[in-house]
Amino acid sequence: MHLFTKGRGPKILLAGLMAPLALLASMGLSAPTAAAQEARLKGWGNNSSYQLGDSQGGNRLTPATVAGLTDGDVTALAASSNNGHALALLSNGTVESWGYNGNGELGIGNTATQAVPGTVAGLSGVVAIAAGNNHSLALLSNGTVEAWGYNGDGELGDGTTTSRTTPVTVAGLTGVEAIAAGGNHSLAVLADGTVRAWGYNGYGQLGDGTTTSRTTPVTVTGLTNVRGVSGGNRHSLARLADGTVQAWGYNSDGELGDSTTTTRSTPATVANLANVRDISAGLYHNLARLSDGTVKTWGNNSDGELGDSTTTNRPIPITVAGVSNVRAIAAGGYHSMVLTSDGHVSTVGRNNVGQLGDGTTTNRSTVVTPVTGLSSISLIAAGVDFSLAA
Repeated sequence: MHLFTKGRGPKILLAGLMAPLALLASMGLSAPTAAAQEARLKGWGNNSSYQLGDSQGGNRLTPATVAGLTDGDVTALAASSNNGHALALLSNGTVESWGYNGNGELGIGNTATQAVPGTVAGLSGVVAIAAGNNHSLALLSNGTVEAWGYNGDGELGDGTTTSRTTPVTVAGLTGVEAIAAGGNHSLAVLADGTVRAWGYNGYGQLGDGTTTSRTTPVTVTGLTNVRGVSGGNRHSLARLADGTVQAWGYNSDGELGDSTTTTRSTPATVANLANVRDISAGLYHNLARLSDGTVKTWGNNSDGELGDSTTTNRPIPITVAGVSNVRAIAAGGYHSMVLTSDGHVSTVGRNNVGQLGDGTTTNRSTVVTPVTGLSSISLIAAGVDFSLAA
């Protein structure tokens, strides 16, 4: 459910994305001071699998501190769209993981759930991370991709369906500039602006014109000049250099944004979108940040996650009211997050386990005022029913 853009266009941090701290000033954000770095990595919402990393367990209705990591070390966050695991990319190019690990998605060599962060085995030189339902991805500085976790549908891209508890190299990929993890599929943008996809394809989310799952990467049909990708549970998004967005895969809730509910195995243009700078796909809904700092949403809206004061699904993008100066976006399972230029985080949508961080379990269909106790935030990530910020 995550997107990373490396070397092309703005490097804005979304759910599971990495932006170098040197860019924060140009984005209107302030780099944290040393004194502020000690305990600002926070999580809230569902904690049944210790995905908040606070060592305690138990759901949190307001932000709790992730144990053992300072946000000064963290340059990217990624959050799972299923059972609940989380990843953090550190400034030294290594990756920490915590939470659910029944399929090896933490990459630590076993399948034991972890209540606090631990180091993913054998990784260095990482520049981006992504978390799917039960698998994880890492983009290395040499343009190759490593994957680990569940592999029953080929989402690790190593030519097998064998799950892995430590990273393996995705076959045949070089020159990768961006990665994203969908529910049970994976995406990569190459230096030439084309996209590769692998894993589960029952709804056409690989975009190759078929519904055949793939254990190694295949080319998404007809896409060029792509700058970023994001993966939903059963659908995929691509942001083009001209500021438009393409979508493919499952569409019963309107998540492809083409004014229909027709599932598609090749890309179609998302309607009513221009000047898009960032995209983020949730399970069945999507967010787009525009160059003017506003946000558009589309797809499933059963819990108000589109932020339009209704619970009506939208098959074409609509503008989120009352939101401006947005610098990053993150789409979770049934909730959404926005980070504004003043370093505050606001949320909307399902709140049954406190994923909105407002101290209640009340769903919200309009954007909640900034999450209590958070300031000077530069990174956000949304899991299926939990949230992370640093």
